[in-house]
Order: sequence, then C-alpha cells, then structure tokens
Amino acid sequence: MKWPAQSADLNPIEHLWCHLKKRLGKYEFPSKGMEELWKRVEKEWDDIPASVCQGLIESLPRRISAVLKAKGGYTKY
Repeated sequence: MKWPAQSADLNPIEHLWCHLKKRLGKYEFPSKGMEELWKRVEKEWDDIPASVCQGLIESLPRRISAVLKAKGGYTKY
C-alpha cells in the first residue's frame, strides 16, 4: 500500500485533538489565563472516555479505505 504523505485522515491523534477542542469549546467563559486553560485541558483530556479512543482505532480500516479510494485526496474524515 502506498502511504499518502502527511494524511491527517490516517492519524487518530488528529481526531482526538478535535474531540478535545470541542470539549474545551463547551465552557461558558474563556479561560482567564494559561494556568486555567492548562487545568481545563488536563481535566478534559483525563475525562475522554476509552470508548472514544477505541472508536478511533476501530475506524482506521475505514479511513485507510477512504484515503485509498480518494487516491490521497479529500475524504469525509
């Protein structure tokens, strides 16, 4: 299999960062500084359910197929 160069579709951590960013966006007020932001990031990271990580791992074959079908181009992922 030829591996598409730098394909975010094939990197589960990119999808995990997106999940974390969405959780951080649900706070009613922005953080007042770096310390508060870091505490929020740590809390939300620790609270990510194992099922989210498992889902990303299990979706890898589908994402690989989609990238191959798109010949390295755009996919829904």
